[in-house]
Amino acid sequence: MLGTLEIVPDVAQRFAALVAEEKPSSIALSGGNTARHCYELLATANVEWSGVEVFFGDERWVPVDDPDSNEGMARLAFLDQVMPHGIHSLCRAGDTPLIAAEAYDTLLRAAPPLDLVHLGLGPDGHTASLFPDSPALDDVERLVVTNGDDLHPHQRLTLTFPGIARSRLVVFTVSGAEKREAFARVRAGDATAPAARVRAERVIWIADADAADDA
Repeated sequence: MLGTLEIVPDVAQRFAALVAEEKPSSIALSGGNTARHCYELLATANVEWSGVEVFFGDERWVPVDDPDSNEGMARLAFLDQVMPHGIHSLCRAGDTPLIAAEAYDTLLRAAPPLDLVHLGLGPDGHTASLFPDSPALDDVERLVVTNGDDLHPHQRLTLTFPGIARSRLVVFTVSGAEKREAFARVRAGDATAPAARVRAERVIWIADADAADDA
């Protein structure tokens, strides 16, 4: 696997501490239960949020108030409490998924490289909305594209591998025994697990013992 691995008792606590240590001026957020636990702790982390630009690494094409919205989850967990300098909505970037993806691609190209991109790991090895065997895995030019498959609900918008690779630091958080098989594939360098193909200036994996099978 690419990057460094930290096996910790509490993934969310370590993630919040790492964000405070790194003091990013820009951060791209993720989705899912592990991310929600991480973000709830960011509400009280020692971070000067008034100087942070917030982006999203992927999003479902749903309204922000939909329970499946990554942005909606992040707003409830901490964004509406900390009031960052800017929140760059992915699902509100355009009137259609394609227009939104193109607009967000343009936005990211005009901005400095993201300081920190937070990613998770799905049981099938996906990260962001880069699903196994999906067309987005082979895109080498775009930073943001639409994507989806029959196994995951809703059309998605997602950073591509090149979009993620522009960042200064990628932090994966992996928690729970249900992620163990996928995480083992990543650690073995199995390229059929999209998460194993992520590259960036720095990559840190934060996992608990259940996910790492290192209990």
